[in-house]
Amino acid sequence: MYSRLRDLREDHDLTQQYVADKLSFSNSAYAKIERGERALSVEVPIKLSNFYNVSTDYLLGLTDYPKRIKHNIK
Repeated sequence: MYSRLRDLREDHDLTQQYVADKLSFSNSAYAKIERGERALSVEVPIKLSNFYNVSTDYLLGLTDYPKRIKHNIK
């Protein structure tokens, strides 16, 4: 997951500080997230998936397909 976060950030030409500011983290806290040095609550991958517009499954390494799949629940 952590290398995917760094890759996504770099692919979007963003700095750690920019992402940290947008997601209300300190720069050091976000840097620790990218390095895998911080335990994450469930909300953090959800915030990151919304920010980068990718699925949480992609962030967690469960799939290599980054797009979100929309399900119509009735």
